[in-house]
Amino acid sequence: MSAEATNPATPGPVVPSAPRRRSRPRIDLRRLGRAALLGPASRGRLPDAIGHVVEAHRAHHPDADLEPLHRAYVLAESSHRGQMRKSGEPYITHPLAVTLILAELGAETTALTASLLHDTVEDTDVTLDQVGEEFGAEVRYLVDGVTKLEKVDYGAAAEPETFRKMLVATGNDVRVMSIKLADRLHNMRTLGVMRPEKQERIAKVTRDVLIPLAERLGVQALKTELEDLVFAILHPEEYEHTRELIVDNASRADDPLAEFAEAMRTVLRDADIQAEVLIRPRHFVSVHRASRKRGRMRGADFGRLLVLVNEDADCYAVLGELHTCMTPVVSEFKDFIAVPKFNLYQSLHTAVAREDGQVAEVLIRTHQMHKVAEAGVIALGNPYTAPAEEQARGRVPADEERVDPTRPGWLSRLLDWQEAAPDPDTFWSTLREDLAQDREITVYRPDGGTLGLPEGATCVDAAYEQYGEDAHACIGARVNGRLATLSTVLRDGDTVQLLMGQDPASEPSREWLEHAHTPAARIAIQRWLATHPAPAEHEGAESAEDSGTAKAAEATARSAADTATPDAPASRPGAAITVVDRPHASVRLAGCCTPVPLDEVTGFAVRGGVVTVHRAECSAVARMADAGREEVDVRWGDTTGCRVTLVAESFGRPHLLADLTEAMALEGAEIVAATVEPPSQQRVRHTYTVQLPDAGHLPTLMRAMRNVPGVYDVGRAQHHAPASPEPT
Repeated sequence: MSAEATNPATPGPVVPSAPRRRSRPRIDLRRLGRAALLGPASRGRLPDAIGHVVEAHRAHHPDADLEPLHRAYVLAESSHRGQMRKSGEPYITHPLAVTLILAELGAETTALTASLLHDTVEDTDVTLDQVGEEFGAEVRYLVDGVTKLEKVDYGAAAEPETFRKMLVATGNDVRVMSIKLADRLHNMRTLGVMRPEKQERIAKVTRDVLIPLAERLGVQALKTELEDLVFAILHPEEYEHTRELIVDNASRADDPLAEFAEAMRTVLRDADIQAEVLIRPRHFVSVHRASRKRGRMRGADFGRLLVLVNEDADCYAVLGELHTCMTPVVSEFKDFIAVPKFNLYQSLHTAVAREDGQVAEVLIRTHQMHKVAEAGVIALGNPYTAPAEEQARGRVPADEERVDPTRPGWLSRLLDWQEAAPDPDTFWSTLREDLAQDREITVYRPDGGTLGLPEGATCVDAAYEQYGEDAHACIGARVNGRLATLSTVLRDGDTVQLLMGQDPASEPSREWLEHAHTPAARIAIQRWLATHPAPAEHEGAESAEDSGTAKAAEATARSAADTATPDAPASRPGAAITVVDRPHASVRLAGCCTPVPLDEVTGFAVRGGVVTVHRAECSAVARMADAGREEVDVRWGDTTGCRVTLVAESFGRPHLLADLTEAMALEGAEIVAATVEPPSQQRVRHTYTVQLPDAGHLPTLMRAMRNVPGVYDVGRAQHHAPASPEPT
């Protein structure tokens, strides 16, 4: 990256980096801006202002047709002429800098052409139709993909809807996001001219959305610089401390990394392995993370060694020589060549140590792997160009039919769930949450197919990934051949068989939301719950509405309040519940919600001087308040023991009841009463009333019950009594 930042406060390298592959003078954007103001060059000659772009482009694509770049520059310069950036520079310097960033990374001509034009439709009188007529459908598509939506039309939703539009466009052509990332990088480099509050807002969006996208698309060169720029804005004190660490290390008399590098060159030269050994200094955020992890930083901690070879087999040959002739740190070895990362990254990672305790991290990869590691999808060129033999036969797919062969699974999932999130706020918050999950796992279906999921995903997520909203009917799973609950967290390489019920009207459990990790699963469950209110709430509302009188509401409330179950008898207030201001009142723990110590509770006075106690979130509380019941202040006393009713949902299998009761007994639960309903649609419902010496142990008990193979849900009993007339 050689486009110069105009903001002297933005971070820049303070230590020498590895030698550049080509020696070119550093670019002066102000000089380019002055050249742009002079207008386009004479016909047939490329303007001097894009000379650096052309040089960088030819280094990667020596046979590229430069004529489209010439025409794109002429159109961009003439369209933006007279416009100035907030930094005081001619506006044309921005598309030039963005295009240079992409050219340095090896982008092909179509992407560079669109990059030069990326702001023309948004900021000038040029239309998309004009771009299409002059440069073709591909360039038109890319320019449209990065063009922002108008705030006049979308208001506060303009930014999230713009990102939604870009992501959808990226699903058809990953070059859209490549241009956006380069555009944001140059804007971040020159962000110092903005007000501090605007700098912070832009930096946070960059941190939460664009940096994770750069990581997922494998564009490490953009991601690392964006991280440093965001770090400088959002954490200036920590950034300055990190800068001081780097400066202090650069002033050291010795350089352990240089000594390691020379020793490696000797080892590889003696083994007759053609390899290039380079020192790669860590960027600011990497140094900051390393210092927090390791405490005192040593000289070799400020960078890594990069070994570049020609063939894949040479990578393993280098590894063998280094591990034979130097002291390896075995725990640091990772093979991302045999198992590439989800963002195309391939490399061998290892570390070697010497007698003084210095440890050097080593990356081993081919030149092509290194190009992809730095540029990610940008290094792939145009993935939509048909093979030469197909072009010769005229078998080029229509534009609307093209499918990105490089589209990663995470992008397909993102595009799927965004369709189910029509609300901009939901989309925006869910996007940030989704992008925060930065590692993928692969699980296998019994039929040999695979599911790509984020790390931490559960069987619930796998069900919705495989079946969409039909996953509402899922009743259990087998993980690696063994029965498992739907809350089971999956690991990379697991085999998952999802067990589906036969009832098309099956419904998801409300507790599935606790185990749903992916946006697709959460949105599907939330949408179902929003359209299917809880039965008790629905029935209560209908009862009050149909009668049109307060008496019906009171009857409903009284029925819920006065229902006593064997596990909640009336009692004198003692250590369990204290009734404030009514020391002699009798107390009943409501059977509809089975409150236990530590629950937030409230009380209502009912007939006979009894106070019935409900959990604060119980649906009966609102109905009783609406019916005019007197609310009573209650609180838990000193006793922590409790009696509670639990409901377990499972699918039938031999010995399930024995295994479940054994698990409960091991957790110290005394089973007072139990009922098992007849199986329905392969599901079995168990209800247990248990006595616990300590209510704080209840979550552990419920977790132990869920871990019993075949049990897919455990919850507190919620008895909803129907409305009934006033008893005489």
